[in-house]
Amino acid sequence: MLLPDRRTFLISLAALAGCGFTPVYGPQGGGGQLLNAVALPEPNRRSNYDFNARFEERLGRASGPYLLNRSIEVSSSGLGSLADGQTTRYQLTGRAIYSLSLVGSEEVLISGQTDAFTGYSATGSTAATQAAERDARRRLMVILADQVIDRLLLDADKLAQ
Repeated sequence: MLLPDRRTFLISLAALAGCGFTPVYGPQGGGGQLLNAVALPEPNRRSNYDFNARFEERLGRASGPYLLNRSIEVSSSGLGSLADGQTTRYQLTGRAIYSLSLVGSEEVLISGQTDAFTGYSATGSTAATQAAERDARRRLMVILADQVIDRLLLDADKLAQ
């Protein structure tokens, strides 16, 4: 494997700086404002708990100054079946609709929605199928939380500094 020399690396870095590239957590990036600054509503379901856990893992636990309101919807559909009609594979489709505002304010600063899906097999025992479904739901919440965080970080420069 051929590694670039230092000169090539520095020229590439200068080219990125010239095109307006700014690291999201860098001094000019807006992502730093969101670290340990976004409060989440208390979870009322396991899926909300998993979403919050992933969100706090990446951005930290906070009580403000921002509040993320989110609505999470999950639907399930059968994908594969046997000759006798028994479903062997399921797909979970999730949607997270979110809005970021200041704590105590109704004004929405950033909003959007994101969609994702996961799947699981239902060919084992009942206990194995239930465990597979729980795991698929947890994975779906991690994917949705990551997507919401990524979109917030991309739009963080819209927040007042």
